[in-house]
Amino acid sequence: MITIRTMDPSDWVQVATIYKEGIDTGMATFETQIPTYDKWDRSHLKICRFVGLYEDNLAGWAAIAPVSSRHVYRGVAEVSIYIGEKYRGLGLGKALLEHLILESEAQGFWTLQSGIFPLNQTSIKLHESVGFRKIGVREQVGNLNGVWIDNVLFERRSTVIGID
Repeated sequence: MITIRTMDPSDWVQVATIYKEGIDTGMATFETQIPTYDKWDRSHLKICRFVGLYEDNLAGWAAIAPVSSRHVYRGVAEVSIYIGEKYRGLGLGKALLEHLILESEAQGFWTLQSGIFPLNQTSIKLHESVGFRKIGVREQVGNLNGVWIDNVLFERRSTVIGID
């Protein structure tokens, strides 16, 4: 059974553990260490932060971050989504992302974007399954542990808010 609820600061220990599992895969983020809650909190929007529970266990999380402080980009955000190792492949990622999309639209976001490592085919397929499309590749944009890695850019444009 999957339940989605708003993330609470008291969830941070479990959220950070899941984030660390993603870091450990070497194909989820350029980050190599978990930030403090304060640093993470400052870099993500206060709205649209969700955790996914699987059989009452905190099993994944999703949040959005601004892409720019400029007013013209107020409706554009970058997605972060992480699923705990034991809960991958159970539909939690799709449920979280669908919920995030609906709530972000309700909050006035017309574009969601994600940068995904090419090797992370599971994340690519997940994003495509909810309407994200590949818009390009930033070649060798970041260095992770001495290896230059591409980042595939995905975007989802709302059909209910924004451009008519």
